[in-house]
Amino acid sequence: MLNSLYSKLGAVLSGLFFIVGVSFVAVTIFSTEMYQQEVNQKLNHKLAEQIVAEKLLMKDNRVNHEALDDIFHMLMVINPSIEIYLLDPAGNILAYSAPQTKVKRKRVDLDPIRRWFEGDTMMPLRGDDPRDLTRKKVFTAARIVEQGKLEGYLYVILGGEIFDSAVQKLKGSYILQLSAWMIGASLLFALAAGLIIFALLTGRLRRLSNGMDAFRRGETAKQIDFPVKRIERSSDEIDRLGATFRQMAERIEDQIEKLRKADTLRRELVANVSHDLRTPLATLQGYIETMLIREELLSREERRHYLEIAIRHCEHLSKLVSELLELAKLDSYEIRVHREPFNLGDLVQDVVQEFSLKAREKGIDIVTNVEGTLPFAKADIGLIERVFENLLQNAIHYTPRGGSIRLVLTPERGNISVQLSDTGQGIPKEALPHIFSRFYQLDKSRKGAEGHSGLGLAIAKKILELHDRSIEVTSRPGSGTTFIFHLPVVEPA
Repeated sequence: MLNSLYSKLGAVLSGLFFIVGVSFVAVTIFSTEMYQQEVNQKLNHKLAEQIVAEKLLMKDNRVNHEALDDIFHMLMVINPSIEIYLLDPAGNILAYSAPQTKVKRKRVDLDPIRRWFEGDTMMPLRGDDPRDLTRKKVFTAARIVEQGKLEGYLYVILGGEIFDSAVQKLKGSYILQLSAWMIGASLLFALAAGLIIFALLTGRLRRLSNGMDAFRRGETAKQIDFPVKRIERSSDEIDRLGATFRQMAERIEDQIEKLRKADTLRRELVANVSHDLRTPLATLQGYIETMLIREELLSREERRHYLEIAIRHCEHLSKLVSELLELAKLDSYEIRVHREPFNLGDLVQDVVQEFSLKAREKGIDIVTNVEGTLPFAKADIGLIERVFENLLQNAIHYTPRGGSIRLVLTPERGNISVQLSDTGQGIPKEALPHIFSRFYQLDKSRKGAEGHSGLGLAIAKKILELHDRSIEVTSRPGSGTTFIFHLPVVEPA
């Protein structure tokens, strides 16, 4: 039944209002009775003294019954709720105005009477009720003194049994009923207002819970109407909870989408690897089988030619497998980036020297240019060397004989700009967004495309991403290609 936050809050609020209402009514009735007793006692404060002053109630330690009967008759006419008791100095009851069968006490405690004579006691002050062994009632009292000697006390109960019945009737009176109805109506109104406010407050939480259930069932964050504000404008915990859940849902969807893309890339990778490995393996197998079948017919030069082709395919396979392993390590973050200061100009010269022989064989000039005083770079020198090797190898691969490659290093504010340009065939505009994709190759009919794995640029891009850097490319078909990236420099001490 109480399976929602609103129902639980409503039940708790209703219980609190019921307890408060009952307590308020009880306190009102109690305070009304106490106030009435206090007023009654103050109004009749001198009653006992006036009776003692006008009538001789005791003489020679004997009760004057004639005077006492006159007082009983007079008070019964004037105020029947008053009861009179004549006590001796020890508090024993000597005479009284009530029927004999009604009085159950033989003695009255004198401690409240002594406090009454002290005069500084807070009212209402209650004493023993002779008609009940446990009940206390308001009273007034006076000493009976004869020739300087205490003969006894006049003890006047101000609210007898008639007064008790009147109080009971008063509890059922129209005024108290009207007051009770007004209290009940006020509490019901406050309860209804509280339930409406709780409904407004928990409504957003309920809609948020429904949104979470919808997300669990498979709906996307864009399809779910979250009743929340933007997190920077949130005013309470529900808004912040909703905004946080929306962000988490969008992040989960992004991660799921990335996993899907990664799975697609994995499938494409397997397909591409299978294709790129199968081609050289099939060629290698074909030449080796030809040598075995025609072993007796082949000349020494033909066998050497076949072996050279087989060796080239083996080298291509070895390079492809090495690049695949390297890219896998970069993707799995097994390679840690160890940033250290180094001279970027010296590193570039070493890499250019490494490819100088291959470039001369193709008749390609490699020119390096350092503009200004070059500060030390701060990066992983081994990984950055791999970036330059891949870019130079790619440039040499697609630059025709007689072309040139230009490497320009320029210091900038907090960075070193690296610009590598070639005079190769260039890249079509529609192919530029894909050149960093794994195994992506331009048209196989293009010069130099054969035997190229298509992983070099992907590895270079991944290494720069590990350094929190990016690489840009600009190209015009027939005019060459330019790669640009930036490396951080060592901050001055």
